Amino acid sequence: MEYHITLPSKPRVVSEEGVQGIYEIDSLYPGYGHTLGNSLRRIILSSLSGAAITSVKIEDVSHEFATIEGVRESVMEILLNLKRVHFALQGDEPQTIRLSVKGPKAITAADLSVPSQVTIANPDQHILDIAGKISFELEATIERGLGYVPREVLTKEKVDIGTIALDATFTPIRRANYEVENMRVGDRTDFNRLRVLIETNGTISPREALEQSINVMIQQLKAVVGFQEESEEMSTPSTDSAEEKDALKMKVEDMGLAARTTTALTDAGIKTVAGLVKKTAAALKDLDGVGDKAVEEIEAALSGLGVELKAE
Repeated sequence: MEYHITLPSKPRVVSEEGVQGIYEIDSLYPGYGHTLGNSLRRIILSSLSGAAITSVKIEDVSHEFATIEGVRESVMEILLNLKRVHFALQGDEPQTIRLSVKGPKAITAADLSVPSQVTIANPDQHILDIAGKISFELEATIERGLGYVPREVLTKEKVDIGTIALDATFTPIRRANYEVENMRVGDRTDFNRLRVLIETNGTISPREALEQSINVMIQQLKAVVGFQEESEEMSTPSTDSAEEKDALKMKVEDMGLAARTTTALTDAGIKTVAGLVKKTAAALKDLDGVGDKAVEEIEAALSGLGVELKAE
């Protein structure tokens, strides 16, 4: 009886509403629903890049525990509100955003001045309330990254005085989950249907999140297909110098070896130094007419030429 593993369907949209999406993949071989679902969920949550604020500089503020006269929120509350702003960043270069306003005014993310490479997904996000007739200026750096990165990792070098480093949550995903149920394929009822639920922060669509995670998985699997093969270039000693190149071209009969050793090597098809150095000492000992003394003689001759046998 011929045996085949049925291939699954392409993802199908069950529903898409704003930042939430539900997708199904049918006809998965029994057990593959959890295998694929768990892998996709882990990739979606950890391996999709996003943008976040990594440092903030507020005029006349030296640390995050300060308060500002005329501003209802403390500096800590302002920083937390800034971290709730969701940014989309084009390219990998860090960008600077600015805020320069005068009160009294309620400030939202829409009041931020951003370069063309940056867009804000939730411009209604509240940042601070200015109660008095004062000026407020702020400058922040946005960077691209993966997952969650504490500020100790981000600030490998000393930051300028007055610059406040922040922990960064780069992932654009709010929630990701999956469900598996059985379905009929032909005469069998134990095939799997995978349902993936994704919610993003609005900087990418849930469909894009699923597509990117599938591509990440494919690239990772492509990289591990097959086994490493040691190439001749790796097994051959370095031939950077002219002397070594000349040595490798030398014939075995010109190495000054004993006649019996030379005959044993040529009978085995080893006619040049280049062919000889591809052999290990153990491999040479397996040849007829080559013993321990012959190997020692060969190693001494090769050493004089600046090359050596292949390592065991």
